[in-house]
Amino acid sequence: MDKASQDRSVLPCGHPSMQSIDGCILCDDNAFHMPAEDFLRYGTAALEWLNSYYAHVESLPVVASVQPGDIRNLLPPTGPEIGEAFEKIMADMDRVILPGTTHWQSPNFYAYFPSNISGPSILAELLSAGMSVQGMLWKTGPACTEVETHVLDWLVYAMDLPKSFLSTESGGGVIQDTASSAVLCAVIAAREKATDGDSNSNGLMTPLVAYASSETHSSVEKAIRIAGIGSKNFRVVDVDKNFAMRPDHLQKMISDDRVAGRQPFFVCATVGTTSSNAVDPVRPIGEVCRRENVWFHVDAAMSGTVALCPEHRYLFDGLEYADSYNFNPHKWMMTNFDCSVLYVQRKSDLIESLSINPEYLHTKEYATGLAADYRDWQVPLGRRFRALKLWFVLRYYGTEGLKYHIRYHIALTRLIQHKVQEDPDFEVVVPAVLNMFCFRLRKGRSKTEALLAAINETGRAYMTHTIIGEDYVIRWCVGQAQTRMRHVLETWDIVQRLKQHIA
Repeated sequence: MDKASQDRSVLPCGHPSMQSIDGCILCDDNAFHMPAEDFLRYGTAALEWLNSYYAHVESLPVVASVQPGDIRNLLPPTGPEIGEAFEKIMADMDRVILPGTTHWQSPNFYAYFPSNISGPSILAELLSAGMSVQGMLWKTGPACTEVETHVLDWLVYAMDLPKSFLSTESGGGVIQDTASSAVLCAVIAAREKATDGDSNSNGLMTPLVAYASSETHSSVEKAIRIAGIGSKNFRVVDVDKNFAMRPDHLQKMISDDRVAGRQPFFVCATVGTTSSNAVDPVRPIGEVCRRENVWFHVDAAMSGTVALCPEHRYLFDGLEYADSYNFNPHKWMMTNFDCSVLYVQRKSDLIESLSINPEYLHTKEYATGLAADYRDWQVPLGRRFRALKLWFVLRYYGTEGLKYHIRYHIALTRLIQHKVQEDPDFEVVVPAVLNMFCFRLRKGRSKTEALLAAINETGRAYMTHTIIGEDYVIRWCVGQAQTRMRHVLETWDIVQRLKQHIA
């Protein structure tokens, strides 16, 4: 390069030139960041928007009344080249986002399972987002790691879970994003243990077989597919009149598979199935699994929170047989999505199945064995500080506050179920065990379908359906944080009014 070219490559300030940019980008450092005073002002505005949203969410249509493509049509075809004012962006929360939102936090949301939240959880999520900790290793997030370990130990004591789930014992807990990830980790750990890490070769000679009931959540079969076991090696166990897994049929299927030269390796039981909130008999299933040396996973995604209440712990009898156990605080423990707890009896099973140790992740703390690196307890490497919101919730409400909310929702469910049972036009197909029941119009499927559609079209409530046996039924699940007695009674009045036009 000649001297003239060298001179052109250096700006008067002495910094290297970027010839496609006018001026010196280095001397204009941070020009496009939000100033601290604006961050505080706009942050306050965002919290005020949320506060207003919760104040009037029950007046909004629960289900978004839009068609596919409607929201995209409100957006420009390309993103802005020049940044826009924050006020304009916030205005689009009302113009674009609200019309396209199904309001899971509406007190009239009775569909699926709840996704309830609370003020402490939201504020903790804000702090977590602002700190943006990447807690893949103890070294990259000591507080992120140790708060998670300790808070999950708190829950073992608060819910009277098996003490082997404690981090100070052979097992421990970890927060996953969802129950789908939790069961996938359990399946992988079970696969590696059953085959001593040689699952591919083993699979060619002795196919692995997994078992769950016909009421088990679809995430289990999905995990079986992802883990390479294959849907053809997924067995569906019969259920009894209460839609709970039959241990005797499980035993027969396992025995038949062994005779046929296959290797049973994984069983999933459920405490609170999605369709009917049915409860599998944990102890008898666990005894079969222990006898057959098969990994036993228990999924209590929604209903697990109820173990905070001593009067409902009978549902979990036999949990000490479980090799792994999952429940979701983001469903019924006032903690916003996503936060799914996975406990294991032997942490070594999970770590050995998921741990990969490249040199760039080696730390002296990990080598001592005194610190958990949670990247070895999950599928992804990176992880957020999810434990912060759970920590805030547990400290703000205490176990007594959380018990109150659980018992209140169960009481509301029993109240409204009683009203349904008193109406001769309706049949309660599946009575509530906890906070959900299934009902239908006695005049049959078409009338029940029409009633559900009419309920949801009002915008004043949202429910979903399922098939129980041969019956098309409506699920009524009570669990939103803001739901009160007046909401369920107003919804019942809507059901009664609509019934007159349909029945």
